[in-house]
Amino acid sequence: MDNRRLLSALCYFSILFAPFLLPIIVYFISPDTEVKYHAKRSIISHLIPVALGIIGFIVLMVGSLTMYNTMSPSIGTSTSFDFLTASVPLLFMLVYAILSIIVLIWNIVQGIKVLQ
Repeated sequence: MDNRRLLSALCYFSILFAPFLLPIIVYFISPDTEVKYHAKRSIISHLIPVALGIIGFIVLMVGSLTMYNTMSPSIGTSTSFDFLTASVPLLFMLVYAILSIIVLIWNIVQGIKVLQ
């Protein structure tokens, strides 16, 4: 088995054990352009759930503050429960879970393709 194919596949498989560490090390240490290409692709695919998680945290905070403002009678707003405000964070968590599973499967498939 070729070392560069093995390193490229390990960059994709690292989502299971060291999501950012191994691809970054391989990217900066390896002189081979093909290995760097696969390391960069795996870093980007590992960043997708992190970026979506940060966006989800912001959505959750804004949603909880909005829900607090609509439920608080002292502020002067209505006390009716806003279903949309309550469901957006839950919907976002569902999308995050589905996207994380898709990224995990994609990385495993790409690692297997590189090994073949």
